[in-house]
Amino acid sequence: MDTAIARKALEKHLARLRPASNFRPPAKGWTRAIRDALGMTAAQLAARMKISQPSVTALERDEARRTITLARLERAADALDCTLVYAFVPKIMSARPLDEIVRKRARARATKMLTRVNKTMALEAQNLSADELDEERDELVAELLRDDIRRLWDEK
Repeated sequence: MDTAIARKALEKHLARLRPASNFRPPAKGWTRAIRDALGMTAAQLAARMKISQPSVTALERDEARRTITLARLERAADALDCTLVYAFVPKIMSARPLDEIVRKRARARATKMLTRVNKTMALEAQNLSADELDEERDELVAELLRDDIRRLWDEK
């Protein structure tokens, strides 16, 4: 599938999550927060999950430490009559954040490439002015975005 088409399709899904991008889980984790809000004891949740009460305590501890598995979280959510929502939400807040991430990476790669070349040219007193560097960077970014964007993520 064309990566631009895939990004555009995914953007539609991500748009619904954007207002929640500054969303942080409660310090003790969602399981504990929801359980407390429902007035449910650890023993009662354990019974609903068909596990021991110490296992619920361990589950809540692991969630707070961010070491829990998605499978365990999903099981707890189900026992709390909740749905586990799992997503990656881009940090960039724009109408098309995935495009912005790709563009930002292309700009960083172009800057790195031009910096190397400009240093070499400076040794020969042929380096580019700031305006010329900006123009070259813009052209290089456009070229990198036209090419196979998977190459942008190679660490070189």
